[in-house]
Amino acid sequence: MPPFLLGIDTMSEEQPIVKIDEDRRLVFGWASVAVNKAGDTVIDSQGDILDCDELEGAAYDFNLTFRATGERHAGMSKGRLVESFMVTPEKLEVMGLAKDALPLGWWVGFKIDDDGAWDEIKKGTYTMFSIQGTAAREEVE
Repeated sequence: MPPFLLGIDTMSEEQPIVKIDEDRRLVFGWASVAVNKAGDTVIDSQGDILDCDELEGAAYDFNLTFRATGERHAGMSKGRLVESFMVTPEKLEVMGLAKDALPLGWWVGFKIDDDGAWDEIKKGTYTMFSIQGTAAREEVE
């Protein structure tokens, strides 16, 4: 099992699904944001902070080893990764974009193969992406 899993999940204000392409059964959004456009570090609902460099490593590991999405982090794969882009300060710079053009984080897109999961997305039950993983927790002051 990779250190991070990505799932479609129920309502949250944290990382909502922001685009749905019903014809192609695609969903897009931020898997995780480390720093918002205002430059503030994002603290998730568990009180955790993901460092941008650590998130980048986790995103690449996910892309190399798993590339699928579960449903609420349980059961078999429900969809396949079609898009993954880690936004970093260096990438914004080389693309000629302002430092605050996008949040620093991991943008993803998935094709949802499972009929039941797709129905839950269309009904609005599943509205977000959710990262599940293992990491060493460090106290930040």
